[in-house]
Amino acid sequence: MMRTVDKAGTDIAQNVTKKRSQLSSIWFRFKKNKLAMLGLALLVIIVFFAVFAGVFADYEEDCVFQNMSERLLFYSKGHPLGTDQYGRDLFARIIFGARISVAMCVSTVLISMILGSILGAVAAYFGGIVDSVIMRIADVFLAIPQMLMAVTIVSALGSSIFNLGVALTISMVAPFSRIVRSAVLQVKGMEYIEAAKAYGSKDVRIIFLHILPNAVGPIIVQATLNMANSLLSISGLGFIGLGIPAPMPEWGSMLAEAKSLMRYQPYLMIYPGLAIILTVLSFNLIGDGLRDALDPRLKN
Repeated sequence: MMRTVDKAGTDIAQNVTKKRSQLSSIWFRFKKNKLAMLGLALLVIIVFFAVFAGVFADYEEDCVFQNMSERLLFYSKGHPLGTDQYGRDLFARIIFGARISVAMCVSTVLISMILGSILGAVAAYFGGIVDSVIMRIADVFLAIPQMLMAVTIVSALGSSIFNLGVALTISMVAPFSRIVRSAVLQVKGMEYIEAAKAYGSKDVRIIFLHILPNAVGPIIVQATLNMANSLLSISGLGFIGLGIPAPMPEWGSMLAEAKSLMRYQPYLMIYPGLAIILTVLSFNLIGDGLRDALDPRLKN
């Protein structure tokens, strides 16, 4: 009895050590990618300002309150990035806009990732009519451009944060389901899956405990890259007036408000435009780095 317990404990310790070794190897390969580390550093800075935006500025006073006596200042002691046409502090609106945009990106991608992963795993695991129905529905959604689908849904439901989140989530479920289905098809015929079936494990347990954890690499990469697409969609919808409603600060709507003044006050578009570019760039660099780090064919 004691030997059995000792053997079980040894096996658990070996599995933990193996997982730590795999994570260390992934982190080592990721660190070697200088562009990926640059993207990570950019994202850390952006998230830092988004999380601690309230420390650097007051939301009501700097982002919402209109002070026409200080409108269109290029620079002043209290406004390092200047003010907009309503006298609102640009730095405050950009960092509070980062909080809203990043939170929307992360939440919509996480929800769509969960839904898409479940649908893709179920389609690949059961196959047959289940696979055909789920994938044909996914094909319909994949045939519609993500931005066009989001515009259609927001136009139908109305402009609000919740409706924007619903639109972005729906538009990203199909790509996740396709990628997860492909990854699950590669592992579902392996011996440990057959062993789990022979042991009597339920289908739900096999999918969530044995299949999906081994398909996590492509899921993580797709999630990272989708955050960039999600941010562009949020900004695009905000630019055409279908995004987050005013007076809440959002980078796309800030660009829309500044377009009539860009000839004489170009900084009004430069700062929020740079925020979008740097955030999208950071997500893409991290996604490329993770794709390379998670590739089992890379040994260096």
